[in-house]
Amino acid sequence: MHPSPALLDLLFNGANLFVLPFWGLMVLLPNWYVTRRVMDSYLPYVALAGLYLYLFVTLDQSVLEAFADPELSLTGLAGMFANSQVMATGWVHFVVMDLFVGRWIYLQGQTEGIFTRHSLALCLFAGPIGLLTHLTTAFITRTFFQKGESTEETAEATPVSS
Repeated sequence: MHPSPALLDLLFNGANLFVLPFWGLMVLLPNWYVTRRVMDSYLPYVALAGLYLYLFVTLDQSVLEAFADPELSLTGLAGMFANSQVMATGWVHFVVMDLFVGRWIYLQGQTEGIFTRHSLALCLFAGPIGLLTHLTTAFITRTFFQKGESTEETAEATPVSS
């Protein structure tokens, strides 16, 4: 049974609203213990993956066959996304993957002491750009800031011979 247009709208809007608190916690309150605890959980991804699975398995068989066509063109794919259920399924895919990448950015920032708010905000609105920003920030932080700290720590820990 295929979801009705009203149900598709509800699921689409619900997925968008569902992820906002997670993004808000990571961007606005990154060092709060509640944020860390919430972001350590896989439950949000299980819920979103369940929604994706529902939308996917209720797709019309002809849509699934069209996706499997090795000669599918960009124009054909664009036409398929004119179908509300295909678009909702694709959108949930984007939402869950962006949030998962955002979580990875957040956790890496917490572990390594890397500033991530700008990367997370970009990841929310333009996933790959946020990821690229984080990778660049992490590289710069490790290269120019953490190397100096490890050198200073090594110098302090090394006993001086008299």
